[in-house]
Amino acid sequence: MVSGDGLSKPLCFKIIMQKRKMERERNKITSVCVYCASSTQVASAYREAATELGRLLGERNLRVINGAGNSGLMCAVSDATLAAGGTVTGVIPRFMVEQDWCHKGLTDLVEVDSMHERKQRMADLSDAVIALPGGCGTLEELLEVITWKQLGLYLKPIIVLNTQHYYTSLLHQLQHAVDERFMRSEHSAIWHVADTPAEALQLAQTTPLWDKSVRKFAAM
Repeated sequence: MVSGDGLSKPLCFKIIMQKRKMERERNKITSVCVYCASSTQVASAYREAATELGRLLGERNLRVINGAGNSGLMCAVSDATLAAGGTVTGVIPRFMVEQDWCHKGLTDLVEVDSMHERKQRMADLSDAVIALPGGCGTLEELLEVITWKQLGLYLKPIIVLNTQHYYTSLLHQLQHAVDERFMRSEHSAIWHVADTPAEALQLAQTTPLWDKSVRKFAAM
């Protein structure tokens, strides 16, 4: 027998079961930590991708965890998330609040004593990390959380959003580290790369959690 959409009933059933299986296999994430730049001087393509990611996170009711900045891509993600009906928790050191660098319209603002505590708190609050393009601070955050995952200290998905091929050279450097045996080949599965915000979110929801047993090969 054929259904109204032209598919046989057995095929329709199979498709439905596959969709249900995919839903079960999705990570049960409720919050995403977003690393990104505070610079206001970047090309519009970067801001557009940040805004799109924020919109998608807001529409899916996924809380954004970020550094509470009031400028650049960080602000763009926050504003787009809030405009889409979502929530944003910003984590920021007190010295930055004193410099008036914090976004004043966030859902929640968490003040901490240091940059180190900021990174730890952001990781603790998140179910996944998505790294947008950024400068030294963003690169440092990304490489540190990759290191934590290598050591089995952070087990959740890490997604690199490679807008405008921004991260291609860094990804090549990481592969070079594997090729030169400064890292194991298994370590290249620590992060996943997306070309679009939609792909980044899909990877965050479907990438399997890391296993603490990776500690046994953390050192070469």
